[in-house]
Amino acid sequence: MPLAKAAPAETAPSPRILVTKVFVRGLTVEARIGVHAHEKGRRQPLIVDVELDVAAGGWRALADTVDYERIARRARAIAAAGHIGLVESFAERLAQACFEEPRVLRARVRVEKPLALAPDAAAAGVEITAVRG
Repeated sequence: MPLAKAAPAETAPSPRILVTKVFVRGLTVEARIGVHAHEKGRRQPLIVDVELDVAAGGWRALADTVDYERIARRARAIAAAGHIGLVESFAERLAQACFEEPRVLRARVRVEKPLALAPDAAAAGVEITAVRG
């Protein structure tokens, strides 16, 4: 008895990448930050996480995406620019700087102050999400 021919397999459409996530996690930045008297005139560490939704496109070179080293440099530049009162202000400035990259659609920035409640807590901080619009 001859074997029946198998029906041709349907070819599934290729997946389409809509968004790429570019991230920097656990970046330590020394900043003059805080509203309390004991925080003025001294640096303290911040732990910064940035997650960016980036418009997808053919990645052939670094110019086709967002350079995460540039994100780290921007975070350090914000810290070096002078005293900042609130971690919310730092996070907002960094999110705005991320939108200088035209491919960025959404930015999530988390900033932790590990010394804020030490030794009672590992960190305190803020997380903001901003969208291009």
